[in-house]
Amino acid sequence: MMSTTGTFITFEGGEGAGKTTAIALLKQQLEELGVNVLVTREPGGIPIAERIRDVILDTSHTSMDPRTEALLYAAARRQHLVEKVIPALKEGNIVLCDRFVDSSLVYQGFARGLGMDAVEEINAFAVQETVPELTFWLDLNPVVGLARINANDSRELNRLDQESMSFHLKVREGYKRLASKHPDRIQLIDASVSKEEIVKQMIDILREKTRILGK
Repeated sequence: MMSTTGTFITFEGGEGAGKTTAIALLKQQLEELGVNVLVTREPGGIPIAERIRDVILDTSHTSMDPRTEALLYAAARRQHLVEKVIPALKEGNIVLCDRFVDSSLVYQGFARGLGMDAVEEINAFAVQETVPELTFWLDLNPVVGLARINANDSRELNRLDQESMSFHLKVREGYKRLASKHPDRIQLIDASVSKEEIVKQMIDILREKTRILGK
């Protein structure tokens, strides 16, 4: 990764895994410990990327080609990095990002069948040397995750929520493969437990794996 004083942490998981809630709670705990934290998301985080997000996740865009989808994610990712993530890291912030390259590798590369290597090449061009120091993978049975979504009227519904159960099972399998490939960076979080226990798992890993909490 580029030379910065901040720490880049990403969050991954299938639909309904609870990433947004977990990130908010972790941010609160870290700030109580005196850590400067920036929370952002992909696709989005800045105006240009949010516009691209609208195109990607529009429920009427069911005809979108998988390669188009992968390229749009990479484009949004690049602009987000340049405008928001890299400057925050250079200022010494802890950046907590909801999704990053791993999502593209899993959703487009594995679940949609484009190939993880092909999608990785697209994103290598987009992100250059910017990679997360740590990734939390919130693992949850897709049946449970989709049930959570259906029960939550306030959650943003998007095109990915409309995919078949077989697609979501492939997503979970893709994350398992990535975690096996990058065991030091990708840390498994059991997302079936309470939100308090999820954050406790994260704090314990941060103490062990990073300098954020005094390693």
